[in-house]
Amino acid sequence: MTTNLGSSRLFGDVAVGDVLPTLTYDVTATTVVLGALATRDWRPQHHDYHFATERNGVKDIFINAPNQAAWFERYLTDWSGPRGRLGKVGFRMKNSVFPGDTMTFTGAVSAVGVDDSGCGWVDVDVTLAVGDRICTTCAARIALPTTSDDNPWSRRGDSWRP
Repeated sequence: MTTNLGSSRLFGDVAVGDVLPTLTYDVTATTVVLGALATRDWRPQHHDYHFATERNGVKDIFINAPNQAAWFERYLTDWSGPRGRLGKVGFRMKNSVFPGDTMTFTGAVSAVGVDDSGCGWVDVDVTLAVGDRICTTCAARIALPTTSDDNPWSRRGDSWRP
């Protein structure tokens, strides 16, 4: 996937039904452990294979919720560009992601609208799958610039409530 670090997506260029580019990532034990460490999650199921398999009864260590949140945020901000602002991100984990899995993120725009302050909002539905297995679903709301000189990050007192 190509990131948009040089430019920002504009609200007017987005329509309901637009499909976001797919992001794939091969998960390793290092991915799982470093994600747990970065989020200060010391629970052993995220770094101790024997604890995860023998005590918890799962096949391996697995990615924790804050690590998955970071992956969703990366996916969404790669798409929106540097001036996009995450307003709300909520997700529901259905299956675990283990080392050796290939995570595939797909998404589509489900709604667009402008609030009372003139801020352009885009709702995006995202799915994290491993093969045919849906692991996590995500619903997000992102503020995008409505014009090339607009910056959703600089709005003060905006009326949005995700």
